[in-house]
Amino acid sequence: MEARDCINTRRSIRKYLQKPVEFDKVTAILEAATKAPSAGNTQDYRFIVITDKDLIGKIAEHCTEQYWITTAPLIIVVCADLEKAKAHYGIRGERLYTTQNAAAAIQNMLLTAHNLELGSCWVGSFDEDYVNDLLGIPGHARPQAIIPIGYPDEEPREKEEKPIEDMVFFNSYGNKIENMHFVTQEYNKEISKMLKKTEPAVQSGLEKLKTEAEKLFDKARDKVKKK
Repeated sequence: MEARDCINTRRSIRKYLQKPVEFDKVTAILEAATKAPSAGNTQDYRFIVITDKDLIGKIAEHCTEQYWITTAPLIIVVCADLEKAKAHYGIRGERLYTTQNAAAAIQNMLLTAHNLELGSCWVGSFDEDYVNDLLGIPGHARPQAIIPIGYPDEEPREKEEKPIEDMVFFNSYGNKIENMHFVTQEYNKEISKMLKKTEPAVQSGLEKLKTEAEKLFDKARDKVKKK
């Protein structure tokens, strides 16, 4: 699956088939998690793989009663080692960078699971103290999320998405480009046209692509409207 397709089609799954997940797929998900970026390359993320159904049931009870978690054949508890980030970056590293690092690892996990035709969900609502005690998580580590994983037993609803122009600003917060989606579509069309050029014309095509891109960005800047 192409990376863009994987990102666009991934959805949260909250119901799973009673079918074990192959160990090689679990390994692939964990390996993808460890490839995530981390502040100063501290790689402070840690992962607890849980397949014991009793443990999964106990954790589900303390995830604000999200009992659907019990349908997953396995869950992965993503933790952060606070000491490493704090040693390098102080309180900001302990409180912020560890969360950012874990979040990057989690996104890699979700996308890899989807690419392997598995479902997953990012669960952040849980009794942290209970999970710490149940799983023996030491004081220098903190659970960041619980990720149920399994083969989907549901068709998720289509995701409602906000317009891109409501979320993207240029040069300062609040500076929007009106009809940004139209601008990006126009840009993509121009790229596609250039890519269809015959091989002998590749060099001149690249030059034209550069010129057309500059024109489009100039046009976009003209449409910047401060709100």
